Amino acid sequence: MTKNQYAMQNPVTQYPDLDIPEQRQEEPGLDSKLIPLADHGEKTYRGAERLKGRKALITGADSGIGRAVAIAYAREGADIALSYLPSEQADADEVIALIEAEGCMAVAIPGDISDEAFSKQLVEEAASKLGGIDILVNNAGRQLYVEKLEDLDADQFESTFRTNVFAMFWITKAALKYLPAGASIINTTSIQSYQPSPGLIDYASTKGAITAFTHGLGKQLASRGIRVNAVAPGPIWTPLQPSYGQPMKKLTQFGKNTPVGRAGQPAELAPTYVFLASQESSYITSEVIGVTGGNHLP
Repeated sequence: MTKNQYAMQNPVTQYPDLDIPEQRQEEPGLDSKLIPLADHGEKTYRGAERLKGRKALITGADSGIGRAVAIAYAREGADIALSYLPSEQADADEVIALIEAEGCMAVAIPGDISDEAFSKQLVEEAASKLGGIDILVNNAGRQLYVEKLEDLDADQFESTFRTNVFAMFWITKAALKYLPAGASIINTTSIQSYQPSPGLIDYASTKGAITAFTHGLGKQLASRGIRVNAVAPGPIWTPLQPSYGQPMKKLTQFGKNTPVGRAGQPAELAPTYVFLASQESSYITSEVIGVTGGNHLP
């Protein structure tokens, strides 16, 4: 892992080309069980008070990209409500400790966002305990690889949409009554929205929906001073991948087909989420920023 992500260096070698062994975790997977471990900026991200006094709700904040964003936001001065599944408590505890080490508030709200009632409760609890919400990061996602459409059952298709799309809709709708002018909504879409893998039909379809939701809602809310943008990651090393998000033959070669030649680390995503949450991006809305290792968006 890089010692100084701010020093000029070759991005090809900034992080090692991962030597990923065959491995499996039960869904949704834990960061603590990844081989090799991912970098979320725990030792590298340095803040500059760009989000001082802000109040953020982040879904999927225990691991992967959400974990990196939570760490970065805390180091920029934000208090954070973390949403995650109860089975991910061990990972969440580590993130909570890192947030509190920065002197920021960490509100832990475990539960399943694929349930509408919980999604609404999540927003109410976050707003109550944080004293409001002015950053919403819809990041939690479900990804399961199925090679043939004939083997993709309706239960999985619906569950993927409930987690990735319906929850975003429920949470965002509930949060609007709290979001003031100047607030920012940031959704996690994917390169899969534009370049879908054959075995990720349901996942890629949800990411297409998130992209469209972002474009449309950004235009709708612009006059209210609320910005809506999305980040589209490429192959990023997170627990989604070994928890049946990729077939084994692709898992061990994960990210090697990018122009940069390696998988990305969650720490490489966090600055984009900070930028989109901060006032530095005041004239950016309805946009999608790709962080893809060179497999560009249209």
